[in-house]
Amino acid sequence: MKKAECTTILVGKNATIDGSAMIARSEDGGREIIPEGFELITPEKQPKHYESVISHQKIDDEDLAEKPLRYTSAPDVSGESGIWGAAGINSENVAMTATETITTNARIQGIDPLLAKGGLGEEDFVTLTLPYIHSALDGVKRIGYLLEKYGTYEMNGMAFADHDEVWYLETIGGHHWIARRIPDDAYVVAPNRLNIDEFHFGKDGFLADDALEDLIKEFHLNPDREGYNMRHIFGSSTIKDAHYNNPRAWFVHNYFDPEFGGKPTDQDQPFICHANRKISIEDICFVESSHYQDTPFDPYGDQGTPEQKKTYRPIALNRNFETHILQVRNDVPEEIAGVQWLCFGPNTFNSFVPFYTNVNDTPASFQTGPKFDLNKIFWLNKLTAQLGDTNFKVYGELENDFEQKSLAQCHFIQHETDKKIAGLSGKEAEDLLTAANQKMADQVYSNTIELLGNMVTEGHNLATLKFDLLD
Repeated sequence: MKKAECTTILVGKNATIDGSAMIARSEDGGREIIPEGFELITPEKQPKHYESVISHQKIDDEDLAEKPLRYTSAPDVSGESGIWGAAGINSENVAMTATETITTNARIQGIDPLLAKGGLGEEDFVTLTLPYIHSALDGVKRIGYLLEKYGTYEMNGMAFADHDEVWYLETIGGHHWIARRIPDDAYVVAPNRLNIDEFHFGKDGFLADDALEDLIKEFHLNPDREGYNMRHIFGSSTIKDAHYNNPRAWFVHNYFDPEFGGKPTDQDQPFICHANRKISIEDICFVESSHYQDTPFDPYGDQGTPEQKKTYRPIALNRNFETHILQVRNDVPEEIAGVQWLCFGPNTFNSFVPFYTNVNDTPASFQTGPKFDLNKIFWLNKLTAQLGDTNFKVYGELENDFEQKSLAQCHFIQHETDKKIAGLSGKEAEDLLTAANQKMADQVYSNTIELLGNMVTEGHNLATLKFDLLD
């Protein structure tokens, strides 16, 4: 049932350059292109009755009875497999990203198997959670309640943020779960494995379902002599982890702290980490767009052998379909605190756009349609990425210039808009922010068209199919 494999990055408010909490994730798919969109879900649009498309799990109306909040969503636009809301920020500036595909082991699956029928999954979690929570901790508790009541058919990790806290939750088997608060001065990188390691039942900053500690003891699941390491107890440590998951975390750790060291295949890289500097939006943009630059493992690089370049799975790849950074700012008025940085398509060839979430609509170019349409930024980015991949040495610099230009222009529009918000609230504030989002979307769309034109111009004489009497 699972079609997405991702890379999550979480940063506490005291670890960021501007004091904001940030949670980010690339939403990756498989061989089939999965068009993603950007939508605003108002209370009137929120389902009052809900049934999962994949599992046909029906949700009791009592669990949807609370008046929903407005929220942003980044869904699969076809709707064929459900909503798959992916990420958003609600009207109380609470952010949620769901989900990160993670691993498990046969021991827990033999005790509490994933559901073969019914249950919730990635298609459901944002829609059933984000409009009903008023803090990051609320998000953890609601997901825990839903998992215990309805169960799940897949292993997932998800994150929540508000002004003060960042929490990360992982599902365990069919009905159990664990969650940990990220320290304010720390960051986390979570690839497609069970990530939470050190865990303390009953201690502040750690939560789990009430039955989990006894389950670990009853079935002798803990291989360690002291303490609880949830990755050791419930996770995997496989060859696939060593080549598919661990190297992504290793690259991010060494980017945030060059003294981190280690090897790409290391299985016990820590969950909670500290950078050697404060982390910026641009830092997260870079690592979510990375492909092992300046190592022998870069598919576009000059250092490695052909075999080395295919050894490890990079963060950025052709299967990036949507990537977001959900930022809850602490140095601005509430009306502009929530910002959903968003980009579509392969991350090495696109640019993030900082969309305000206190709005009354989303830009049309980001409301993707399911068919190829160059008026939609998703499809335009797919085109530039596939062309850029044919000759990265030529097109990579063009893309880098495009990205720097786009980020600078978006920052400028954002700074100007932040200044104008003083004294505005309600519809006036929403109208201002909606117009700013449109301006940024239009600017990045125009820049992407310009990039495509520059790529065509530069690539004209690189064609294989050419013939000249002077050759």
